[in-house]
Amino acid sequence: MSLDPRTVSAAEFPDWLRAVGTGFVRASAGVPGEEEVALRLAHTDLGRVQGVFDAGRCVATFRSFAQELTVVGGARVPADAITAVTVTPTHRRRGLLNRMMAVDLASAKERGDVLASLIAAEYPIYGRYGFGPAAWITEWEIDVPRAGLDPRAPVPSEADGGRIELVDGADVRKLGPELHGRVAARQHGVVSRDERWWQRNTGVDVPEHETWSEPFYAVYRSPDGEVDGLVVYRADDHWGDRKQPRETATVSSLIAATPAAERSLWRFVCSIDWITTVRTGYRAPDDLLPLLLPDPRAARVVTQADWLWLRVLDVPAALEARTYATGSALVLDVHDAGGLAGGRFLLEVSPSGASCVPTTRSADLTLDVAELGALCLGDESPVRLAALGRLDEHRVGAAAEADVVFRAPRRAWCPDVF
Repeated sequence: MSLDPRTVSAAEFPDWLRAVGTGFVRASAGVPGEEEVALRLAHTDLGRVQGVFDAGRCVATFRSFAQELTVVGGARVPADAITAVTVTPTHRRRGLLNRMMAVDLASAKERGDVLASLIAAEYPIYGRYGFGPAAWITEWEIDVPRAGLDPRAPVPSEADGGRIELVDGADVRKLGPELHGRVAARQHGVVSRDERWWQRNTGVDVPEHETWSEPFYAVYRSPDGEVDGLVVYRADDHWGDRKQPRETATVSSLIAATPAAERSLWRFVCSIDWITTVRTGYRAPDDLLPLLLPDPRAARVVTQADWLWLRVLDVPAALEARTYATGSALVLDVHDAGGLAGGRFLLEVSPSGASCVPTTRSADLTLDVAELGALCLGDESPVRLAALGRLDEHRVGAAAEADVVFRAPRRAWCPDVF
């Protein structure tokens, strides 16, 4: 029997969800209930849901959805966000993912998406499809008593005229989207959040297999009353044998449109009574937090890993969308085994803009489209790629020149999983 991918019908969607649960080894991997199916179906474009069926049973899954991604400089480009990629253990090594990926990327290219994006569950899988790790994350655990913070000192917001307010989920659904839009305008790597995202992350219509516990929400208001930051955290209920609090606050989200808001929210979380440990959640590797502490050694790295992977679908559009701090001209020979974005391009950049056009000039650098994906948000070094043998330099000094061209002032960061 032919095992070819195809779009999934509404009637097949429950079995497709079951296969997703099986692929991700969830304990509740049976067919979901009618309520969960209806909830998910209401927010799913079935035209972008693929499945492979064997004897009427779904054995491979793949879904994509429309997304906007912020590039260096604040512009947002259309992206093909890929998620729910699974192959049932009984059907591995049959090329099912290869075929589903080829169908989806070809459709994304035809739609005019500039990039494809995903969060890779496993590192070795997606490089062969032209994806490169474009943004990394770091998580810290803070030993609050060792941090050197003065519990009597005012939170920075109080000193500068701002204030911290506790709010509820309804407030977050109202205030969050506008704040997130401001954050996306200043932080490359941020991806769009639709209304459904805000509902699901504030406890509205949570799928049956996900356990929901209400978190704490706090916002930072600037001296003029504008909401410039939001933190979401939960705390456990752990006390020591001598009746001393040893609670941990785990931050699930902290976004800020200004440095003052970011500093104030971290100081607030680290000053909550009974909290002796703070887990920061996944942050940019150059997050302000450790250096905000009088003793940065109180912040211990517990996670350091790749996060957002990008696949370039349109080289000129991807490179022209971002900004550059210097002037330069480079000829890039981009190899793409998938046949979607390869070619030789003349990239001319300056602080006032960029041009990227096909050319027949001799190449300065040759690289795979996956390496271009790793470079396009400024988070990877062409010099390092050359040292690794993943980029060929044909003009002496071209890799170092490209390093200056592609580098961004801060590290890329994607706050979300999808």
